[in-house]
Amino acid sequence: MEKIAARGARVVTGARVERLQASGPGWVAETPAGSFAADFLINCAGLHCDRVAELAGERRDMRILPFRGEYYKIRPERQSLVRHLIYPVPDPRFPFLGVHFTRLIHGGVEAGPNAVLAFAREGYHKTDIRLGDLYDALTYGGLWRFLRRYPSMAWYELRRSFSRALFCRSLQRLVPEIQPDDLAAGGSGVRAQAIAPEGELVQDFRFIARPNALHVLNAPSPAATASLAIGAEIAAIAGQAAAA
Repeated sequence: MEKIAARGARVVTGARVERLQASGPGWVAETPAGSFAADFLINCAGLHCDRVAELAGERRDMRILPFRGEYYKIRPERQSLVRHLIYPVPDPRFPFLGVHFTRLIHGGVEAGPNAVLAFAREGYHKTDIRLGDLYDALTYGGLWRFLRRYPSMAWYELRRSFSRALFCRSLQRLVPEIQPDDLAAGGSGVRAQAIAPEGELVQDFRFIARPNALHVLNAPSPAATASLAIGAEIAAIAGQAAAA
């Protein structure tokens, strides 16, 4: 944050973009924290990137659907079972990788995640429900085509979200010695998963580049690993637009 400020920039939090207005060659973003003018718009809004793009006049053909990934932690006395990262061989029949074991930098072992459709775009807990987000998902034909394509997987992910024993059974395919009592509740994350109207998960990066805007509409796993490369690409595109 200090480095950003030293370069003359300002970071504003709690400022949801409510309107984007074209202003000459640039934009004015209207937010509860005030209006902000810019020559070039970069949309990296994650779970809300499709909505921000729509505010800028883009068609929202592809839509972001939130999939919550839930984790368990391996209890300390049983962490010796996992000495390295353990990943499954991907199953080409299904769109998600499946549960795996991850040793953490600060110590400990995570097991997961699952991939269950969340009822809010920021639905980090099972009880998180946002009616607007839910309506947005349920009225999108791409969701229903996805569910028709993978009905058993979607039902299994939902059941596994509520069953430690079922979750453990998935983990036992990788480490047979793991037992339900070895698992303690962990954290969760929400994947901003882009889904095409045909019901297919968008598996690759999706950018929309305009003369005065760049919309990052899908940054699939491992986006965190690739974040520096993504940032360099975004900076390059913005730099080219500024020089034009």
